Amino acid sequence: MTDHDYRKTPEALSRLTAAQYRVTQDDGTEPAFRNEYWNNHDAGIYVDVVSGQPLFSSIDKYDSGTGWPSFTRPIESDAVRTKTDWKLIVPRTEVRSTGADSHLGHVFRDGPRDAGGLRYCMNSASLRFIPVADLETEGYGAYRNLFTTDQENAS
Repeated sequence: MTDHDYRKTPEALSRLTAAQYRVTQDDGTEPAFRNEYWNNHDAGIYVDVVSGQPLFSSIDKYDSGTGWPSFTRPIESDAVRTKTDWKLIVPRTEVRSTGADSHLGHVFRDGPRDAGGLRYCMNSASLRFIPVADLETEGYGAYRNLFTTDQENAS
């Protein structure tokens, strides 16, 4: 929706907390149920904490019961890329932002079937939430049209 440069910069990295750096740059994982957005039900978008690249919408967020924010799809198909992660005994599909190459989490094939069957299981530490009311002032006004008054009021 926007033409913006979402690359990683030294300045952006210097603003990250230790947890955000560990997750996004060292491919870390935060604890389930003890992270900022796992239980967030507010309307808005989630952006890459490093670059500000729009990644996911609350419209596609659901409670997967895992303790991490879960989404059925990215906000735009080219917002994320995947690669095989062999860090555990079984391979997993890692999800990274396309702009800053931030580690976000993993995608699994156990999501809601009626929404495509995918579960994008993300780390809150890799995300920054922008409420609908702040989309314009934060520079994400192009995403305002995703939300209706009913969706904004659903909390």
